[in-house]
Amino acid sequence: MKNSKIKLILILSTVLLLLFTSLNVFTSYVKMKRTVEESIGSQSLEAAKSIASTLDIETYEQFLKDPVRNEYYWELRSYLNDAREKLGALYVYTLKIDNPKVSKAMIAGVPQELEEGFIIGEACTVPEKQVKRAYEGKTYVTGVIEDPIYGSYLSVGVPIKDEAGKVIGYLGIDLSADTINDIKREVLENNLFLFIFNGVFILIVVGSFLFLQRWYQKEVTKEIGDTEDTYQAEIKTLITSVSSLKHDFTNHIQVLHGLLQLGQYGQAQQYLLSLSKEVQAIESLKYNIDHPGLSILLQTKKLAAQNYNIDMDFTISDDAFNKIKTTDLIKILSNLIDNAMEATIELPESERKITIFGEADETHYVFMITNTGTKITENEHIFKRGYSTKKGEKGKVRGQGLFIVKEIVKKYNGKISIDSNDLETIAIVKIPLR
Repeated sequence: MKNSKIKLILILSTVLLLLFTSLNVFTSYVKMKRTVEESIGSQSLEAAKSIASTLDIETYEQFLKDPVRNEYYWELRSYLNDAREKLGALYVYTLKIDNPKVSKAMIAGVPQELEEGFIIGEACTVPEKQVKRAYEGKTYVTGVIEDPIYGSYLSVGVPIKDEAGKVIGYLGIDLSADTINDIKREVLENNLFLFIFNGVFILIVVGSFLFLQRWYQKEVTKEIGDTEDTYQAEIKTLITSVSSLKHDFTNHIQVLHGLLQLGQYGQAQQYLLSLSKEVQAIESLKYNIDHPGLSILLQTKKLAAQNYNIDMDFTISDDAFNKIKTTDLIKILSNLIDNAMEATIELPESERKITIFGEADETHYVFMITNTGTKITENEHIFKRGYSTKKGEKGKVRGQGLFIVKEIVKKYNGKISIDSNDLETIAIVKIPLR
């Protein structure tokens, strides 16, 4: 269930990452197109100001007195058409704006074939929003206008002023959307590398994310596997110990029953007293160790040691050992104690002894497991994966314990050493606290 939730979170994170990065690229694309339009509009506005400032104002004022196709009209039309051709615009024209809603075209620089269709004073297609700005004496720039008659174009306008600074009309320029799109296309092509880079960057980010996802899942699986192996071994040991206790309990009951039947009440009482001392020895572990997991582990190992008639003693300092993960601490001590028990079992019962020592000072955790047994002759190989001094049972992989311990100790920048002689073997683990 937990792994499914983690997988779901990772999938959702990947989808959101793709969504947001794609949205970022799309936003950059739209912003770039808008920037091109704004830039073209700004340049056209400057061109309109230049044309308006060089327009023959006196001639235009004479035309406005009688707005027909007279000599003043043709003179100004020639000037506007020349400006249109130089700019590469659709139209360059003058406007009359006497209300905030509709503007009227007065003189237009248009291609010769369109001249006959032009009507002086005809309502212009400049949107009402821009007409209102012009009516207030401001310049205007439209977006791309979709017109069913004149096509798609962008329009700008600036005031035409007389010598006294009074606005007597407006000069407008229309630019074809095709021209604007050509410029956009050129800009986008020039920035193609940027879009490719963003795309590659997204792929790298997503690829890295997926790689980290797989790595994380692999590490989690490995961690769970190691932890499960350790606890499976502990559960098996505990089950064996409980079965042994059940067997011993039955034997004890039979002995007590026999003593009571024979009337040996004193011996029965002594027998119960000795059993009580054994139980108290095991119970004392719970009250002397602050770390719950460590307390349970040592109780389990104590029961297992009793099954093999191993004398096992503990000296654990009053510390929570919270600078190391519980699972790691259990794996270290469980593997070391199991190795010690395997070595000790080969000796006669009277020589089987294991001592477990753990303390915490200001700089280190120190754990020392000492066991009687034969000398280990190949110290340089004992930490390698798969190495074991014993032949494994069929279907059982051996030689993993000390390798696992070394890897965990290494993770905490600690040290492990094994010192062995003809009488005993001592395993020492030191974990720095910083």
